[in-house]
Amino acid sequence: MRRRPFSAFLAVFLIAAAYGAAADAAIFTNLGFSEDGRFLMFSQHGIERTSGQAYAEIYTVDVPANQFVASGVFRQRFSEPVSAGQTGHAALLTLLREAESVRSSRGISHFLQGRLVYLLLNNEEPRSEITFRDFVGGDSYHVRLTQESQGSGADVRARFHIDLTRTSAAGRSHEYRIGLPDRFRDGVRSYRVRQAILTPDGNGMVFVIEMERRTDTGISIRYMVETVRF
Repeated sequence: MRRRPFSAFLAVFLIAAAYGAAADAAIFTNLGFSEDGRFLMFSQHGIERTSGQAYAEIYTVDVPANQFVASGVFRQRFSEPVSAGQTGHAALLTLLREAESVRSSRGISHFLQGRLVYLLLNNEEPRSEITFRDFVGGDSYHVRLTQESQGSGADVRARFHIDLTRTSAAGRSHEYRIGLPDRFRDGVRSYRVRQAILTPDGNGMVFVIEMERRTDTGISIRYMVETVRF
């Protein structure tokens, strides 16, 4: 049973790597939860198209609060030369050393990947409404992504939020609104739900959100997360 999260993580990593090679797309990596599901660490890394430099970013999230923990954000660009075919993975490995004290103090284990319950594959058309089920816990979920964009080109900006309905096997439903409905993010053209991950204790969910940006050199893909505690 413990192999499933790792296998899912590996599949997601390989899919993202292939996608990243085709565009200026970051690779999202789940770096693990704390055992109680309160904290999540994740990263994105890649090669910047404009500068050709490898970069990595690591974020530590308080899942119930749906916000970063204090001193839990690490970002770095690296001037070392990269060759064709590299994904910037070395940047992530280097930055992990800097984030180790935060990982350890929050009790985060790279082996605690949670349970992947939804994955948007690269050949699938993103939808504003998604329904899926946790076949282990028996709960079903309905997700509605509402988004709005304004402007165009360099002046584009967009906002979004998620309305989540969680229905237990016994038929009891609970509704949650996740995100910041009024916050426009400059430079973002659109959002899509790429993954949904249950916390290790099953009492929370993490949505991996893909942000699409239009740049002078084409499309840029970056990631963020939205979290909820049940």
